[in-house]
Amino acid sequence: MSSLLITPLHSPFPRKPPVSVGQYNWITGEVEVIPEQMGLDLPQVDDVVLPEDGTVSLLATENGSQLFVAGFGLFIGKKSERVVVRQGKSVCAQVPFLRLQEIIIASKGVSLSSDLIEDLCERGIRIGFLSSSGRPTALVTSPMLTATVETRRAQLAAGENERGAELCRWIVAGKLHNQEKLLRYFAKSRDGNRKGALEDCATALRRLRRSALGVEGTTPDMVRPALMGLEGTGGRLYWKQIGNMLPEGLGFGGRTHQGASDVVNAALNYGYGMLTAHVWGAVMNAGLEPFGGFLHVDRSGKPSLVLDLMEEFRQPVVDRPILSWLNKGGQLSLQKGMLDGASKEQVASRVLMRLTAEEQHRGKRHQVRSIIQMQARLATSAVRGLRAYRSFSFKW
Repeated sequence: MSSLLITPLHSPFPRKPPVSVGQYNWITGEVEVIPEQMGLDLPQVDDVVLPEDGTVSLLATENGSQLFVAGFGLFIGKKSERVVVRQGKSVCAQVPFLRLQEIIIASKGVSLSSDLIEDLCERGIRIGFLSSSGRPTALVTSPMLTATVETRRAQLAAGENERGAELCRWIVAGKLHNQEKLLRYFAKSRDGNRKGALEDCATALRRLRRSALGVEGTTPDMVRPALMGLEGTGGRLYWKQIGNMLPEGLGFGGRTHQGASDVVNAALNYGYGMLTAHVWGAVMNAGLEPFGGFLHVDRSGKPSLVLDLMEEFRQPVVDRPILSWLNKGGQLSLQKGMLDGASKEQVASRVLMRLTAEEQHRGKRHQVRSIIQMQARLATSAVRGLRAYRSFSFKW
């Protein structure tokens, strides 16, 4: 697999020369062979020129599938079969369309050509926009990828029947399971009382998971109160152990969803924002309505189904890489209450690498980003009564 990391900051990943790779196509469900780079009038990928003021930060994941763009004054266009990023007249980066699944724009002052947007939509490549705090602000994709009215009718009907209730049970059970597994993962590298506390909490989360699957009710409204209570109890247990495990100097006193005043919560919120954008794209690609959730109640402007389906991925995609890195001495900084540019890049690089990491699922190894798409399509089958929904289980 080839990697592209273009950054004026310290990089946790080495550059490698481009090679031929296979990439999972989330539209066709097949693995496509990606050819070597074509000889165009552009610099080689590793022959990168960046401004010395540190304003440009371009990141692609290990197999080049996601391009992360953050830097005022950047222009993203196309030339032949490539996406080209320029700073003024200088070419900063180039990525073949065949290696892209998504472009993430994470700063103000980035412009795009209309020709590029048209080409990306025709190829099923999403464009996601994040605010400075990591909150998704827009997602550009082809409207034809979500032209499935039967699925949406079934989804809305499931909000009033047992199919929706069963989805609620597995959403909470999946989150509790992955919280348990992550604590056991951290316990492996510890001993004594700290190891025992992590394992005891993991066992308590396992009991809560069993209780979640046993909650009675035939509609989401009937099962939601009990499930939210179990999820809340699990969250308090989980974050208490995380707080005991992290270095004291980080100032983590518990989970804060908005207005974080410590680097841990700011990093988690930024990572969850990136995960939200990715799950949102998967939900739309599966033909589902992002705002019609089951566990999370409907509210104007709240992508309830996106929040539902991302619950089981918070721990393997965001918590694991960020908390592990901070435990090993990773440093983050806040600027005006938000992560500074270097810190955002550190968080983004680790989250994107987890999205392309492989995990065991349904008897085979898949990249986590592919598993997210598979789970969204499984939710489609579940609301239509074709297959039962089962949450993704993170292995430690």
